[in-house]
Amino acid sequence: MNAVTTRLRRAQGHGGHETGSPAPPPPGATDSRRRAQRRRRAVAVAFVLPALLLLGALVVYPVLFSVGRSFFDADGTRFVGGGNYAAMFGDPATLKAVRNSAIWVVVAPALLTGLGLILAVLVEKVRWATAFKLLLFMPMAVSFLAAGIIFRLAYEEDPDKGVLNAAVVGVHDTFAGTPAYPGARARDGQGLAKGTDGSYTTAGTVSPGGRSVSLGLVGVPPKELPATAKPAYEAASRQAQARELLGVAYLDFTPGGGGEQGRVDRAEHGLPDVTVEAVRDGAVVATATTAADGSFRFADLDPGPYMVRLPAKNFAQPYDGVSWLGPALVTPAIIGAYLWIWTGFAMVLIGAGLSSLPRDALEAARMDGANEWQVFRRITVPLLAPILTVVFVTLVINVMKVFDLVYIIAPGPVQEDATVLATQMWLVSFGGGNDQGLGSALGVLLLLLVVPAMVFNVRRFRRSQP
Repeated sequence: MNAVTTRLRRAQGHGGHETGSPAPPPPGATDSRRRAQRRRRAVAVAFVLPALLLLGALVVYPVLFSVGRSFFDADGTRFVGGGNYAAMFGDPATLKAVRNSAIWVVVAPALLTGLGLILAVLVEKVRWATAFKLLLFMPMAVSFLAAGIIFRLAYEEDPDKGVLNAAVVGVHDTFAGTPAYPGARARDGQGLAKGTDGSYTTAGTVSPGGRSVSLGLVGVPPKELPATAKPAYEAASRQAQARELLGVAYLDFTPGGGGEQGRVDRAEHGLPDVTVEAVRDGAVVATATTAADGSFRFADLDPGPYMVRLPAKNFAQPYDGVSWLGPALVTPAIIGAYLWIWTGFAMVLIGAGLSSLPRDALEAARMDGANEWQVFRRITVPLLAPILTVVFVTLVINVMKVFDLVYIIAPGPVQEDATVLATQMWLVSFGGGNDQGLGSALGVLLLLLVVPAMVFNVRRFRRSQP
């Protein structure tokens, strides 16, 4: 009896766990689990190790080497401490590279994000949206080298080579016209005096009702005469009526030689489409344009002395377009090439975010009376803010490293005006400077400028994960 009571008390004292407690694990089970965990870790390390080795060889080692190399001189034999960094910020070319890089960071990502957003919204309303996206995304398949060559040709200043200047010159000439005979001039001592503005005026005065006024010009190759040009001899022989002033503008050159300077010979042709002005007391009182034989006529003139003038616009050089690759426009021109390449990228990413927006919120806003602009500004853009931020920061990181386009598009004389940190680093290290200590310091500066954007992007990705 006492033995039974003792066992019951022990069972109650242990809370009944004597019969309900789990069986202890068999011997060796714990060691088996540990071995399985070690195997899983070894497999994970085996898979990650090649990537870690590549990362270390291609990223970590070059970064550490560049940091160390930046503290030595050009030959790498003498420790100079922060001397390269002091020289870097005292170099005007480096300061210009920093300024241009800042322009890139401020302008290019903002324009690309804005264009991508606008195109992504508009593409949703296009019937052939997929084809349109493919067309805009195709430049991403073109290497920066090929894109640089394409735009280097497109930006050529010669309108016969550069497509942009060909279009600009075409539009300009449509509205402003083209000079009739660029480079033409009058012979010295042949009755025409050159003005300070490039125009030519008769040395003496003429009066209505007299003989035809002959205005001889040279500097026009006979083969470049208009096909409509006719001989000027008969026009030069006409006699004017009262209150009428006649004249002829002609090429004072006889093919094959011969002829007399300052006199219209039978073989000499008139110059059509030349603007001529009748001037009295310094004011233009009449304007005429020469015919195919070079003749012109001023009618209903008051009696008195006049001077005949050929305006400078007849002889001005033709408009050659815009100097896209000049010092003033070379950086915006290269940014334009960059936009052509990356607009499709921004549009596709923003379009992917746009397709995942809750349509009920957009429809509810429209039903409440909001127009499309209000829906876009107050609903679409706030909901797309995370995607827009990712695109913007990614493009900031990318433009900080831009090199190919700047190096290829910018001609040699303006390379320094277009240089950015990446190209300056290459020029200092390998492009003639041969100072790899200073080049390494520029590389470290570029790394320090890129790291904050990378850290911001990584943190944002982590926050977006559930």
